[in-house]
Amino acid sequence: MHNNKLNILCLDIEGGHGGSSRSLFESVNQLTKLNEIKITVWCKSSGEIHNKYHQIGVDTKIVPNMPKVRAVPRFSRNVLLLLVFVKDWYKSKKFRNELLNNAKKFDLIHCNHEGLYWLSFWIKKHIKVPLTLHKRTNPWPSIFSRLQTKIIDYSVDNVVFITENERENFIRLGGSNRRSDVIHNIVKNYKNTIKPLDCLSQERRFKVCVLANYSYMRGIDRLICIAKYFREIGHHNTVFVVAGDISLTCSLPGELGQVAKRGGSLSDYAEECGVKDMFIFLGHTSVPERVLSGCHALISPSRENNPWGRDVLEALSFGLPVIATGTYNKFVETGVTGFLFNEFNAQIFARCIIKMSQDRSLVSRIGKKGKSRVQKLCNASDCAQDLLKFWRNAIKQ
Repeated sequence: MHNNKLNILCLDIEGGHGGSSRSLFESVNQLTKLNEIKITVWCKSSGEIHNKYHQIGVDTKIVPNMPKVRAVPRFSRNVLLLLVFVKDWYKSKKFRNELLNNAKKFDLIHCNHEGLYWLSFWIKKHIKVPLTLHKRTNPWPSIFSRLQTKIIDYSVDNVVFITENERENFIRLGGSNRRSDVIHNIVKNYKNTIKPLDCLSQERRFKVCVLANYSYMRGIDRLICIAKYFREIGHHNTVFVVAGDISLTCSLPGELGQVAKRGGSLSDYAEECGVKDMFIFLGHTSVPERVLSGCHALISPSRENNPWGRDVLEALSFGLPVIATGTYNKFVETGVTGFLFNEFNAQIFARCIIKMSQDRSLVSRIGKKGKSRVQKLCNASDCAQDLLKFWRNAIKQ
């Protein structure tokens, strides 16, 4: 440490294409305003976020061979992913040598996602620099998730969790409660001056958005169930705005898998179900703010209990009510900041959306409360100071 100014290397497995990457950027953006820290970010993928980093004076490097893998629910899928990872690990030799040669420049290395758990094990063995990791997901109990947890627990000096849920999950899977902190993701205090996408400005229906790439666990296909119910009862005043990759995989169950085998996407599935006119599929967007500013609410019909993702927090920061599945109501609270349901029911979700579409004062009232809550819990200055303290403590150990 030179003049008590930290020099941190952050490893980002995405590069602006996902929530963990955006969350890291918000932290770095806030921390660079302090004269106590210098941060360098290495990203697996290229993207618009590199320009954003350069605008705030942060050096980045694109390292496509950064090896990543994480535990997923299905046994067969874990086996396949690990086999692919073995090949990726062999390809990562140049990246690992580069990391080894540059490590001495830094006071600490931070892994921005648990998908770097095998890399953290290698770093522990070869690099004598304090290592921290951001724990952002709640893997299902399995031999693979327990192995992942044990390796993180062994390799990483300090772990930071985005909510209490990730820490509890980590402990249940065999991790220890030592040297850990809960620090919520930073969310900007967005002003109401961001221009919506043109296609949303011209749309007069009640707009309910999703900000996520498709995966079965995220449950975005459940929107089609809601749309089918809308069609049954003759409700035509709602449109779902889907911002994210909507490609399907052949391993998906039922009709979704059949559509994928025919080369189709979620859009094709909606068309086959006769409800495509109730959807606007935007694909991946690098400006989710322009989606949120043009919509009235956000929906998160996840098959997991996790109503606190990046999409939820950013929607609340825009003053949008959030409709979600789950039980954790620190952010989404029924009748206060949105509507939270223990499980998915298409008719109940549909009636909730109709209620909001018919009562814009309700939408405004709930939206204001959500904005206030997320500004309090995810305050940029406070969360950044907490992360800086977390890193300092890891170095002092």
